[in-house]
Amino acid sequence: MTSTEIRLSGSGGQGLLLCGIVLAEAAILDGKNAVQTQSYGPEARGGASKSEVIISDSDIYYPKVRKPDVFLALTQEAYDKYVSSIKEDGIIIADRTVKLSDVKCREKYRLPILDTAKNVVGRSMVANIVALGTINRITKLVSSEALEEAVLNRVPKGTEELNRKALKAGDSLCKNT
Repeated sequence: MTSTEIRLSGSGGQGLLLCGIVLAEAAILDGKNAVQTQSYGPEARGGASKSEVIISDSDIYYPKVRKPDVFLALTQEAYDKYVSSIKEDGIIIADRTVKLSDVKCREKYRLPILDTAKNVVGRSMVANIVALGTINRITKLVSSEALEEAVLNRVPKGTEELNRKALKAGDSLCKNT
């Protein structure tokens, strides 16, 4: 891996900023370089929002994602707004409520990320952590140990077990990939 660009998208308030920060921190814990940026805009709550991460084994000279290798969409609005720039050999990971278009990419996954957070873990607010577990199972961008450590470093005190359960639930969504 030289450099991997990741775009995490969904609805404002779904915790995608934290998701990006955690992923970048996990990469750094693994000894890689990482940069994280986000889009707030008028969509801060409710509309399409995104957080972007670049992970590299070498120096990162430009901090913005241009053509994502990995694209997460938790909502249809975010998918429609941000999918067009995915690389042809990229990976799309979307919640199962998202209708995927015929955009060219290497792999597409539709998984019950939001339902898993709500019904398996028991809290909708951890959908971002479920998504991290799913992304990492599919891409293996960072070690599972570094990802868990980064999650536990960033979540509110007292929610560590809930978030550990969410991470494992996300990983379990796609164990066969």
